[in-house]
Amino acid sequence: MELDREAVMQIVISSAALVVFVAAAVFVSTNYASNGGLTDQGGVAIVGAIGLFIVVMLAAGVWMERQRF
Repeated sequence: MELDREAVMQIVISSAALVVFVAAAVFVSTNYASNGGLTDQGGVAIVGAIGLFIVVMLAAGVWMERQRF
């Protein structure tokens, strides 16, 4: 099965964003852990990481839509 250039770009961008999100989640969970759970700051940081992931995926989707393949 052969993929076109647009599908490959979508896979690469989505995979990169997912790796960055997982890295951010691991960073937050290791640095803001207390007694087996997250601190208040850790909760805010993980919500920020989720929000950043959503904004990055939105921007990537808009950018991909405007490209001419």
